[in-house]
Amino acid sequence: MGKTRLEAFSDGVLAIIITIMVLELRVPHGTDWLSLQPLLPVFLSYVLSFVYIGIYWNNHHHMLHTVQRVNGSILWANLHLLFWLSLIPFVTGWMGENHFAALPTALYGVVLFMAAVAYLILQHCIIAAHGGNESLLAKAVKNDRKGKVSQLLYAVAVPVAFWNQWISDALYVLVAIIWLIPDRRIERILEEK
Repeated sequence: MGKTRLEAFSDGVLAIIITIMVLELRVPHGTDWLSLQPLLPVFLSYVLSFVYIGIYWNNHHHMLHTVQRVNGSILWANLHLLFWLSLIPFVTGWMGENHFAALPTALYGVVLFMAAVAYLILQHCIIAAHGGNESLLAKAVKNDRKGKVSQLLYAVAVPVAFWNQWISDALYVLVAIIWLIPDRRIERILEEK
């Protein structure tokens, strides 16, 4: 099977996720700057989650350039990733509405951790379907330090949220910053091909 429907479906789901998140931003009733102040936690959580969805969309897009065909395991692994990403609007809203309280902040980290795990599962399914260690994707991601560091930081941030949620939030921002630096591994391997 070709990958076109997988790409189109994934892009559509990610666009809907962003739309749902922005709909959670309520219009204030006042007309001055003070009326925006109560919305600041919701807006900040939205910005962080928007960046995360953008990072996933960007990396997913690059990863699919290494795919010639999809099979059932790739389709299910992709749905698994989209499931965890679809929970981001819920945990984003809960965390923002409750001013980054401990439990919502921890659950936000759980969802981010599980999305990262799901992304790795999808990556492994693509590698397995395209020649194993000799596939383009395997060659591109063989030393995936950023992915391992991200999962470690999420795993640390979740329990830390119950002690100091601001440290957890800082770790989530740190992971986003790490991934904002463009990852050119897949582009380089495709250019070499």
